[in-house]
Amino acid sequence: MSFSEDLTAEVKKIFKDQWSTRDGSVVPESKDLGLGNEAVKLKATVLYADLTASTNLVDSYKPYFAAEIYKAYLHGAAKIIRSEGGSITAYDGDRVMAVYIGDLKNTSAARTALKINYAVKNIINPALKAQYPNETYQVQQTVGIDTSELWVARTGIRGSNDLVWVGRAANYAAKLCTLPAQFASRITADVYSVLHQSLKFTDGKSMWEKVNWTAMENKEIYRSTWWWPL
Repeated sequence: MSFSEDLTAEVKKIFKDQWSTRDGSVVPESKDLGLGNEAVKLKATVLYADLTASTNLVDSYKPYFAAEIYKAYLHGAAKIIRSEGGSITAYDGDRVMAVYIGDLKNTSAARTALKINYAVKNIINPALKAQYPNETYQVQQTVGIDTSELWVARTGIRGSNDLVWVGRAANYAAKLCTLPAQFASRITADVYSVLHQSLKFTDGKSMWEKVNWTAMENKEIYRSTWWWPL
């Protein structure tokens, strides 16, 4: 069988085979799923944390400087995600994806976003300025969060594969974190509606501003510049 014939047969098999699904209670790993049409269904909240303007960073600065920015931001975000019970599912260049499950998944994810904002403003940027006092660059970033049912499947080929997270939450969270960095945290209305009150208001002031997401048929989302101390 030629390479083309083999590939054609494999693609036809993917479309033809029936799916085997099961409900999940934990965030799966690659070893928990086969490469066939097998999926775990989860009710989960997805967070994406993304370093803003990384293309300009790598184009305009020395490689060591850009690498230090990447490392500092992703290290801080990852530590905060883990501390809030999130499972890190992927690193993609200048951003990290995390999944939260359980009764408090939305509150935990939103608090993660506010804590990452705190870390950038009060830990990462001050450390950057102390090391490079003549440098004007400041880290900017955005976090996007949504919640929905997800299908988790294993994709790729034998010896080179990973999990793919299929569902609205993964897609929307990834898109939200590409919006302008003037607001470091953005969540969907579904996330906001179930947040603990401590994540909605402080001293009687709302921590979130409701706006319409014009690029997505004016869907209601919430954005914030607030932070949560570590």
